[in-house]
Amino acid sequence: MRRPRPRPNKPGKPKPAWRAKRTHAVRWDGADRTILFGLHAVEAALANPRRQVTRVVATDNAAHRLAPLLAKRGLTPEPATSRDLDRLLGADAVHQGIALEAEPLPPVTLDEVDAGALLLVLDQVTDPQNVGAALRSAAAFGASGLVMTERHSPPLHGALAKAASGALDLVPVILVKNLAQCLAELGERGFLRVGLAEQGNQALEAASLTRPLALVLGAEGKGLRQLTREHCDLICRISTTSALASLNVSNAAAVALHWASRTAR
Repeated sequence: MRRPRPRPNKPGKPKPAWRAKRTHAVRWDGADRTILFGLHAVEAALANPRRQVTRVVATDNAAHRLAPLLAKRGLTPEPATSRDLDRLLGADAVHQGIALEAEPLPPVTLDEVDAGALLLVLDQVTDPQNVGAALRSAAAFGASGLVMTERHSPPLHGALAKAASGALDLVPVILVKNLAQCLAELGERGFLRVGLAEQGNQALEAASLTRPLALVLGAEGKGLRQLTREHCDLICRISTTSALASLNVSNAAAVALHWASRTAR
């Protein structure tokens, strides 16, 4: 049996120049820290004096775009490539070349909501994209806050913050232990509590809306829970003109907030 001849060692190919310049491996240190990414989310966080930012990682281009805010904060971003950020955040994260690590925002309570408030209340909506989009609509239509439960709600960073496009640092998020008790307290404070459901007994545009007002929406599929319904003053539907009558929760929130911002007095 013939033995295979050893192959001569070939000189290795030179590494591309960009690999030689690649930055060190980037990791987050604190498991309890808030991670935000995307230009709008990071810009809003840097502009929010209540947000304690501990670290920024950015490509040269992204750092240049947010240079004034970074300088005002006295922050020097750690240089990174887009691939570094992909590894750090996951390939699905649309980071736009920048991410930051921050402390969670200080908690907000109902006592901090003004007397003429417009609140958006979400009943166990767990999808971060939907919550982020609803939060963005809340900012667009001047809502005073977003109420969710501490459990059965997505974390206030990452994909939610990206979908909110900066609204996470503009609209106070009020986390409560028990939604039914929270709605009862809102009723005692004079809030009109309007639940949104396809089976509502009147159209939202036919309802007489007054402030302070809480618009209450449930998760897709499950809708409003029974105990949540029992703590609403009205159950309304959003009128549609098509056979496709259902809206997803973030779209329903946008429509309801727009209508309420124009008509509730």
